[in-house]
Amino acid sequence: MTTFESVNPPKSKLWLAAIKPPMYTVAIIPITVGSAVAYAQNRSELSRLGTSFDLHVFLTFLLSAIAIIAWLNISNDVYDSDTGIDINKAESVVNLTGNRNLMLWLGNLFLGSGLVGIATISWWQQDLTVVALVMLSCFLGYTYQGPPFRLGYQGLGEIICTICFGPLAMSAAYYSQTHSWSIANLIASLIIGISTSLILFCSHFHQVKDDLAAGKLSPIVRMGTRMGAEVLTWSTASIYLLTAIGVISKLFPVATLLIFLSLPLAIKLTKFVCEYHSIPELIRTCKYLAVRLHFVSGLLLALGFYVSL
Repeated sequence: MTTFESVNPPKSKLWLAAIKPPMYTVAIIPITVGSAVAYAQNRSELSRLGTSFDLHVFLTFLLSAIAIIAWLNISNDVYDSDTGIDINKAESVVNLTGNRNLMLWLGNLFLGSGLVGIATISWWQQDLTVVALVMLSCFLGYTYQGPPFRLGYQGLGEIICTICFGPLAMSAAYYSQTHSWSIANLIASLIIGISTSLILFCSHFHQVKDDLAAGKLSPIVRMGTRMGAEVLTWSTASIYLLTAIGVISKLFPVATLLIFLSLPLAIKLTKFVCEYHSIPELIRTCKYLAVRLHFVSGLLLALGFYVSL
């Protein structure tokens, strides 16, 4: 017999799902990896100059990125409520509070706080490059769900996600430490951008029906769940292929092969999706497997750069 609790989860659980604590790794990993690449490539120069890794900049960037992710999470629920696509989403912050405008302003408060932190870094360094990169990333993030763009409804969300959390975020993190650019960082940013977009990609499998009803042409709506599972498998494999290319080309230190320790998580994710891709009640948890893969593989990649000699 189905229990009442299984039909109506406690509000505490719904709020936990709405806040999405695991999702904040998408703020932590790009900043951590970009800063690790900067440290690895410039440690000899930093030693010569008698300076070190700027921890104040790193921590300020990290806290600012977390605030910006809070804005993205809240604003996405707000704009989804406008289209009706979240009508069956109990863990939407708008559905939980019943106050769309309050959530909009709360999201904007988080955005403002994050941008103040990034602007502080630019003020410390008397250089607007970092704040410009982050503002461009925020604008692209807004176009994902925000009117009049709503590019996520055209199936462009994964591309936006890859760019924002890959090249833009990691270039900003790298530049904040070095005031320069790096091909190795660019390749590493593609790895992180792809692993981040896998989380978004996985979130579509269980909501094909709701997406169709709202006119959202997500990648899974366009290609179907079976082909989506195949695309996920190849995209996941590209994380390790790009790392191997980086090592073979000597742009990455050999220690970055530590990322292969996350391979069991990648296999678990792809096998799970390939098996249950067409069963919404089961496949809805695959995004949490993608979050775990993103976090662990990102930390291992950062560690590889940090410990390199």
